[in-house]
Formats: sequence, structure tokens, C-alpha cells
Amino acid sequence: MDQLASWIATAATIIAACMTASNLGSRITGYGFLVFTVGSIAWFATGALTGQPALVWTNIVMTFLNLFGVWRWLGRQAKVEDGAAKAAEKSQELSSETLFPASKLTSAKLVGREGQELGRCVDAMLGCGSGRMSYLVIARGGLAGVGETFRRLDWRHARVHGGAVQVDMVDRDLVRLPELAKDNWPGQ
Repeated sequence: MDQLASWIATAATIIAACMTASNLGSRITGYGFLVFTVGSIAWFATGALTGQPALVWTNIVMTFLNLFGVWRWLGRQAKVEDGAAKAAEKSQELSSETLFPASKLTSAKLVGREGQELGRCVDAMLGCGSGRMSYLVIARGGLAGVGETFRRLDWRHARVHGGAVQVDMVDRDLVRLPELAKDNWPGQ
């Protein structure tokens, strides 16, 4: 029985780590913590069946931490994202300006004039006093962050439409934008 519990624990821990590390949104992260909870319960059982009190106590604590993660990502954060999505949807029906959640700027696609994806937004810089958007940081290329380059896109060249940031550019225009060091961006 202890072998079965340890294999369930191992599989659940690996699957959950992949789910949470992939950063595919609050719901996937929340379900990752749910799988982590299954893993920590299985590790608890393994520790109890094999007489390992340190493993038992570690996984009692880990179970509570994982349940907090479930609440945080499937409860609170999912509701925040739902609230933002509903506000954006409602704004489309009004005569005022359509709204877009600022949090989406950390993962929005950058779409060129021909409809092709040119990169992904990773952040946005805003003026503290004015509240105006200054520029976006765009990631291009690479795999899972390895080998990607960052470029600065002035906000005046962008607009948001259909959940993506759109620009009147093609790929060769984007590669002409200033490249940024990943840890040293301009202050203006």
C-alpha cells in the first residue's frame, strides 16, 4: 500500500508542478494546487505507512498550503478575472469607451496589421502622476522564456481590440524597435 501511495504522490506532484509552473491562468494554477493537495495527502499516507514522522508533518502543512492555493487561484483570483471580463463585456454595450483589464497586458498577444502574432506583451509602464501608458514590453521568440528578446513598443503605436494589442506593423517593423535588457528598462 505504501508503494501505491508513493507513486500517486510522485505523479501528482510532477503533474501539479507542471500545471502551476506553466502559468496558463488562474484556473489552471488553481487546479494545479488541487492536484498538489492530492499529492500531499498521498505523501502524508506514505509517511504514515512507512513510519516517517517528518514526511507526515511536512505534508500536513503542505496540504493546508495547497488548499490555500486552491482558494487563492480558483476562488479569489478567478473572481477578480471574471469581474474584469464582465466589466469589459458590459463596456462594449455602452456608448462610452470600451474597457480592457490592465492585468491582460502581461500576457496579451501582439498582433500585426496582417493579423499575424508578432509577440506577447510581458509588461506595461505607466506614468505615476499622469496615469498614462508610456510603453509596452514585448517578448519575441524563444521557448518558455529561453532565447526570447524584449522590445519596447511605445503605447502611441498600439491599440487594444478583441483581447489583443494591435499594431500597424509587420515582423520586420517590430525587430527594428529598441531591444531591451531583460533586467534594465528605460525610465521614460
